[in-house]
Amino acid sequence: MAKESPSSSSSMPSVLRAYAAPIFIFVLAMFFQLFLLPRSFPTSHYDVLGVKTYGSEDDVREAYEAIASKWNSDSGDARPADFIKIQYAYELLTNPVWKRDYDLYGIDESLHIIEELEKQYAVEDFAKIKTPLLEAVSYEPEHEGFMAITSQDFASKFQDSKPWLIQLYSSGSNSSAQFSMAWRRIVDLLDGVANHAMVELGDVRLVTYLAEKKTTGQVLFRNGLPSIVAFPPQCKTADCLIRFEGELSTDAVTDWFATTVLELPRVFYHTKETLVPKFLAKVPPNKVRVILFSQTGERATPSVRQAAKDYWNFASLTYVLWREEDASFWWNALEVESAPAMVIMKDPGLKPVVYHGSGNRTWFLDILEQNKQLQLPQLSSTTSMELGCDARGYSRAGFETATWYCAVLVGRQSTELNKMRETMCRVQDALSNHDESDEASKDPSVAPAASAHKNKRLTLAWLDGEVQSKYCFFYVQSETSYDTCGTRKSPIDVPRILIIRYHRNATESANVEKKSSNWPKTVWESEADDVDPAAQLVVSYDGPAETPEIIKWLSKMVEDGDSKNLPFYRAKTPELVPESAEPMRSGVPKSVKATQALLRLWNRIKDYLADPRMGPTLLLGALLSACSVWWTRSRAIQQPVQTTQQSSTNQSDNNTEEEEKKKERKREQRRRNAKGEEAPASITDNEPKDAVQILSSGSDSD
Repeated sequence: MAKESPSSSSSMPSVLRAYAAPIFIFVLAMFFQLFLLPRSFPTSHYDVLGVKTYGSEDDVREAYEAIASKWNSDSGDARPADFIKIQYAYELLTNPVWKRDYDLYGIDESLHIIEELEKQYAVEDFAKIKTPLLEAVSYEPEHEGFMAITSQDFASKFQDSKPWLIQLYSSGSNSSAQFSMAWRRIVDLLDGVANHAMVELGDVRLVTYLAEKKTTGQVLFRNGLPSIVAFPPQCKTADCLIRFEGELSTDAVTDWFATTVLELPRVFYHTKETLVPKFLAKVPPNKVRVILFSQTGERATPSVRQAAKDYWNFASLTYVLWREEDASFWWNALEVESAPAMVIMKDPGLKPVVYHGSGNRTWFLDILEQNKQLQLPQLSSTTSMELGCDARGYSRAGFETATWYCAVLVGRQSTELNKMRETMCRVQDALSNHDESDEASKDPSVAPAASAHKNKRLTLAWLDGEVQSKYCFFYVQSETSYDTCGTRKSPIDVPRILIIRYHRNATESANVEKKSSNWPKTVWESEADDVDPAAQLVVSYDGPAETPEIIKWLSKMVEDGDSKNLPFYRAKTPELVPESAEPMRSGVPKSVKATQALLRLWNRIKDYLADPRMGPTLLLGALLSACSVWWTRSRAIQQPVQTTQQSSTNQSDNNTEEEEKKKERKREQRRRNAKGEEAPASITDNEPKDAVQILSSGSDSD
């Protein structure tokens, strides 16, 4: 009996290691093909009736009648579970809308009924099962006022830049009909914020364009019907389309649309304990505070969140849930009687403005627009031109106004500044309420300032002396300017009131334009012309912080500025520094985005596991991998053999060449011996014994 060679037994593990990858891929392909794939393709309703796939309704009826006649003749062999499946398949495939949805999209939203009925009639006669099993639904959203679009008018609807929210539904879907009330509420909440429409599954072309696709290209409704998709602003193709994958509810859909699609900031709720430290104390001093009282505690609507984004630079919004036990607290603090209510808080010390009742979106936006500015506006880089407090600009009264004024309260953020802001608000109210038609009110100490304020030649504002330090030091030129401007270096804060007189001279402006047209200019001319077009004169108020005294001083400054011939002095005013904007936290948080990405990845993996092409693909991969391993091993085995053969061939060639040389020398020797001649001495031979040296005639021995 022959024994196995040690080399063959030791090479078997190496062969298995080499072919490990092909073997693993082959086993995976077999597991996929025999176990995973059949689960993804359960028995269809056509198979239950014994009808070919996509058979007609007549074929379904004939098959059902044949089964029913067989059962009637011998009902003892029929089981309730079989009857339920056959009856269900018959009702589904004889309804035109249900059959269409099942054939085209694989939708079978009532499949759970089979399992429920099987449990209910597990031990009873199938004759006791009540038919029909399914209740037909006819859902027509057009009758409810919803807008429907088709593939013919789809492109024409996307003319504006507004976002779109689209519902894919079926007229025979019970889930779509039940979602009707929620969709009505969603449409109302999105009024003015986004467009909305509905698409019926009968429009195969448009549904195929909008719906999700499997890896095979087949339309997929992963979460059933209805399916909701959205087009963000400026998006007009399916490449930027966003799908809703959450629970179908009014709150979930509107929050998803406002956060993910529109990327709107959230408006949070606060209690009476957290309102001051978490909201009022953190809102920048240049913004209006808006408090919305709610009875229900529901999320901020998309229109409110859109307003929070649009008015972000002017106002900050928050919600408060109204509780009856807190009614007295809110009345004493803000004079709020009940909810819903809207409270506007502007400058420090001013009484809040309260609006009771729930208005529509237009009412809400009108109130925000009317109250977006502080009563005493802040002078900043974005408001200087609008307020007329910029030497490079013009008066609020118009381009033709030559002389105008700006009274500015300057100081660092402090209690003293807030008190002076409250005083300046009273000054502004007094000037605004001054009635010139009243004979008693024609006070020469008030009339000039009131008239200038009414004609928009006098503007009152306040300036943050710490943020706008260069601008502040430019106007407050005194030994104590550090008490007002720049970073706080001592506990002393001294707000100051300045009045700036702006004056534009038509002659001087013409000369400036004439000089600017001349070219080239010298360095000195360029520096001299680099000044603001309007002349400025600044006066600081040093009187008591009382409203009548400040008004008298303003009137005196306006009267002198209008009547006296003051010098035309121009300078280069420092630029106002852009205020650091409050960061807007909008969009989906990163943690939620990561979770959604993992969920999409898992769904894609499940789609591949249900793809019938995966089995053959894995088998082909196993074959190619095995061929690659075989080719690599074959070349590795043949390479040493070829090297040995090449070495042997080279050695034999060298030996043959050497033998040929020896034979050639022997033949040459034999030819010389045959002629009897001696071989001539070579220069390499030894010196002969009888050799003598013969000297020439010209040698040295002569």
